[in-house]
Amino acid sequence: VGDNMDVSDQYRILIGGYYGILLMDSYPLKEYILKDIEKYTREYMSENPIDGFDYTEESNRIKDKVPNKRKLQDALLVLNMMNGPMDLVFMIKDELKKYNHKTDN
Repeated sequence: VGDNMDVSDQYRILIGGYYGILLMDSYPLKEYILKDIEKYTREYMSENPIDGFDYTEESNRIKDKVPNKRKLQDALLVLNMMNGPMDLVFMIKDELKKYNHKTDN
């Protein structure tokens, strides 16, 4: 994801991006993109394991505690990294515009 991030930060972005795309109910091919992210994340983590890192706990924390705005921002990073579909990128950017006037989430 980024050269100056450690592996756990990159994992958090991948998971946040997954949950960000999960928010995009209006995207008809969402399930395919989610499967691609799952595969990419599994491959990334098998190549870059983190000793003593609880992947499940961190995934649940991101799912439950990270604001939706952040998840959508992570989704843009992940889609860029994976050369994801531009129509989904534009949909996410439109969704993010709704958060510009909100103070949370």
